[in-house]
Amino acid sequence: MTDQAVAAAGSRQFYGRQRELKALRADIERTGLDTLTGRKEPRARVLLVAGRPGSGRTALAEELIASVADRYPDGVYRARLSEPGGEPVPTARAARELLRDLGVAEPPGAAEDELTELVREALGTRRAVLLLDDAVDAEQADPLLPDNPDALVVAVARGPLTGIPDVRPCTLGGLDPKSAIELLTSATGSVRITVDPQAAEALVEECGGLPGAVVLAGGWLAGRPETSVADLAKRLRGLNGDPLTRAFLLAHQALPQPAARILRYLALAPLGRADAHTASALAGCSVQAAATTLADFARLGLVAEAADGEYEAPGHLVPLLRAQLEERDRPAEVQLARARMLERTVRLLQSCRAVTEPEGSPARRKLAGLPRALRFPTAEDAARWLASRRPALLACARMAVADGELDTLARRLIASLVRALTAHGGAEAAAPDLYGLHRLVLDVAERRGLHRERAAALLNLGDLDARTGRTKDALLRYRLAWEAGRQANDPYATGRAMESVGGSYQELGDWQRAGDWYGRALAQRLAHDERADQARLYARLGAVKTYAGRYGEALRHWRAAASGYRRLGDLPGHARALSEAARVQEYAGRPEESLRTCEEAVEWARRARDTRLQAALQLRLADTLDRLGDPAAARLHRAAADRLLETEGSAYEIRSGSAED
Repeated sequence: MTDQAVAAAGSRQFYGRQRELKALRADIERTGLDTLTGRKEPRARVLLVAGRPGSGRTALAEELIASVADRYPDGVYRARLSEPGGEPVPTARAARELLRDLGVAEPPGAAEDELTELVREALGTRRAVLLLDDAVDAEQADPLLPDNPDALVVAVARGPLTGIPDVRPCTLGGLDPKSAIELLTSATGSVRITVDPQAAEALVEECGGLPGAVVLAGGWLAGRPETSVADLAKRLRGLNGDPLTRAFLLAHQALPQPAARILRYLALAPLGRADAHTASALAGCSVQAAATTLADFARLGLVAEAADGEYEAPGHLVPLLRAQLEERDRPAEVQLARARMLERTVRLLQSCRAVTEPEGSPARRKLAGLPRALRFPTAEDAARWLASRRPALLACARMAVADGELDTLARRLIASLVRALTAHGGAEAAAPDLYGLHRLVLDVAERRGLHRERAAALLNLGDLDARTGRTKDALLRYRLAWEAGRQANDPYATGRAMESVGGSYQELGDWQRAGDWYGRALAQRLAHDERADQARLYARLGAVKTYAGRYGEALRHWRAAASGYRRLGDLPGHARALSEAARVQEYAGRPEESLRTCEEAVEWARRARDTRLQAALQLRLADTLDRLGDPAAARLHRAAADRLLETEGSAYEIRSGSAED
């Protein structure tokens, strides 16, 4: 949540704002400007809760949503449009998180327009509520608004969202005195309030009625049962600044020095969220001490409890924490805290991945040597941790790269996060996150002049572009990777890049350029005697020469591929290459040679015990025999194929494919 809830710490009870709630509920039903002329509202109704940080904007929005949720059976979806410190969240990132919650697959590397369109499409048929929390302006929020009059959008912002038509604003000030005192009482108990009601009124007036300030004042009093309400009001009057700043400064000054330091360092936590591990790493204390301190902060209203052992610093306090951090802590100490947090995160991610490895593997042996606090009992526990911490981990990677001075740790963190996401979710499911992480690696590599890592990042990004059909984008990345590999004098990167460039040209139907780049890659593999790569590249050259109608060259390449696979002991590969050679011979008008080559391929497929390949080749033999005028022999081969595939599926489903399938 961006603002401190209008409730006592640890309580779900809501205080005040009944007039605002009534007005907001009425606005849902009110006729829109477009419907005055008889036309149906074209978009979702948009309600705006506006107010300064600490005024309880998000709490009011959540209370409104809870009161009308039964009218929106398709659920409530939330997007946070500002970081805890107030920095705008890119609309594309907010859209990605919404798509994840909506259960919609995100194309890796998709542009903002494509992502927001997917969000609107997903919400376009749902009777749902969308909460846009802490929107910066209309330009940030508007692309996410669904064209669905049955949906409701509740936006939270500092001020008006000029540019979104027919927005229903509700501007918040402070709580009314009665509700503010009830909120204060929920933290302090009723005795001190009852014995001096005038002091209580004076105190909430000093807090400006802002729930964020009242909660801090209540927490301060709760920790000092001997102090009167009047004394706290006097202390607040003696401080400078707005009500929220004064209440925060008083709460911060009252903390023991080690606890105050932990509180300030929470400003460094990604997304303002920290568990005991993060807090202990930042402050350089034990995990147990950090856990106890975070629980104390929650009772004081300085943080809010989140799920799975995490605590969140309210967004309206993060700028104040940062100001205190800058004033009281030396830059070197702050940087050391960041480094400790990154190092702890790397170790947790390594543990998260290692627990997925088989028992007795090197990774599991290394895992056993870690402190108990850094080990996950089971792979399921690790997966749950990774899923719950995923947004914060991604934010941690972004923060590490943006820092610019901790690039070695940033690279280790990203590498560990990539491995953990892939180990638990698979490369395909993790692809959208991996795309962003590879771009971060590219940023660091370009900043530091790390050509080898730049080549690797470009290759990874090119692969993701290629899988999603952005072949021209992939081609550009592969060519840049080739240049970076040459600068790094990295044969693997250059060879891989050249082959990938060839594959992109092949996908684009440019057989000439595809053949040229495959030829370059093959020359390098021949020079380094990399036989498996040689066989594969001969096959790729055979394919593009076949497409180009250059059958003589194609046949030579397919025979070279077949020989290469045979020397490697790859019998299925040998059989497939022979089958493609037979295809080329048939295209070239040499059916008798094609028949003999195909018969040879069938024999190698039989030796390889590749039933599907053998059946596919039997069908190809049958087709060739039909063209040669021998239907009886053709029927025998089709019957043989059917027998082979009795447990593999229909022979006629395979017949439409090639022997490579």
